[in-house]
Amino acid sequence: MTIPLILASQSPSRRDRLVRAGIRPTIRVSQVDEPAALQTAAAEQGVSLHFLPARERVAILAGAKAGAVQERLLAVIDAESRAAGEQVVSRPLEDGYGSVHSRLPMDRAVAGEQGMLNAGVGPLVIGCDSLFEFQGEPLGKPHTPERALERLKSMRGETGTLWTGHCLIDLATGRRANASSRAQVTFGDYTDADMAAYVATGEPLEVAGSFTLEGQGSAFIRSIEGDPSGVMGLSLPTMRSLVEGLGIKWPDLWNEREDRERQQAVRPQASAAPAGNVHQPGDGWIDCACGRLHWGLNGAAGVLLARRDPDSGLVSEVLLQHRATWSAEGGTWGVPGGAIADGESPVEGALRESHEEANISPEDIDVVGSYVEDHGPWAYTTVFAMEREGHRVEPRMNDDESLELAWVPLDQVADRKLLGAFGRDWPAFLNRLKALSPVK
Repeated sequence: MTIPLILASQSPSRRDRLVRAGIRPTIRVSQVDEPAALQTAAAEQGVSLHFLPARERVAILAGAKAGAVQERLLAVIDAESRAAGEQVVSRPLEDGYGSVHSRLPMDRAVAGEQGMLNAGVGPLVIGCDSLFEFQGEPLGKPHTPERALERLKSMRGETGTLWTGHCLIDLATGRRANASSRAQVTFGDYTDADMAAYVATGEPLEVAGSFTLEGQGSAFIRSIEGDPSGVMGLSLPTMRSLVEGLGIKWPDLWNEREDRERQQAVRPQASAAPAGNVHQPGDGWIDCACGRLHWGLNGAAGVLLARRDPDSGLVSEVLLQHRATWSAEGGTWGVPGGAIADGESPVEGALRESHEEANISPEDIDVVGSYVEDHGPWAYTTVFAMEREGHRVEPRMNDDESLELAWVPLDQVADRKLLGAFGRDWPAFLNRLKALSPVK
């Protein structure tokens, strides 16, 4: 059994380190306010931030990053565990469109899914942070060319210590393991002109210590003593020790070969996705018996979020996404959603995707049913949800997959250019929404 790994970082270097080691991680950016996390930790210890050593800082931030992703995923699991209503399953390739193949209470439906809610182990969440300690001072990312150039000049011919903190969390059990790696980095002799040219590449601006071992900066490093992989943001030996310390075998995380094999059926979209988009486990196309290509190797899912009229208590509007032009059927309107990741159930995938795309926090909604269009090797799950009493969802485009988000009155949905499948299903969805009892 392959155990999914979630990397709480958007660092290409950390992701590439894992991929080359046979592990393609799912990327979930932590969005931790790093200065605030350090200030809080220093205050809790009753010391000034200045007195927190680099080794302690990287441990604090690695834990904060992994913990933030853990908290977000636990909120998804909690919302799924509270699911009510009914799951309706249609198998149109067997029974025809518009038919109902089966019905099941949502609590039984989610209990029978393979996902985070019912996992005995995993997914594993790994958070990392790196700092370069030079002459007793911790140096993070320089951010500006001027600061990077000043640092690199001062480090010429000198030695510093690169610390990398690691925090590994088993989401299923809550168990946590922490460790830090270190390496002594000695810089070579170089000219000011060399450094000006290097800084002009932009490479040293957003990396700890203003240098990288795997990039153009590697030519200016004379030697490394200690763990070289930690210098690249993630120490594989350290991480393997943490994994095995939780009683998990390292080979159980290997999924890169399987992922490549699953990708063989992938075909390019009509328009290319933005260059910064990262391939995630579960991304890819399914060549379906219906004659179409469907996105999501594990299927796909989205959230149809409804809002009640404050006076009548009846459902009055739904939140829709105007899809980015580069996406499948770009320019149409549908529900926020996407491919289900490895290790997720359809409801979990829908809740996570709707937060990533539209800022729909699982803490603010109640799942009240679902509709599954099952094509056999692929299915799309529409999760019906309502704003929780006393909560209000403020939609926001958190990524580049939307042109806009809008609350649309029920009687105006059909006037929009709808995604094909959503438009076909909307009359049934509308009847289902109208049937929801008003809040008493």
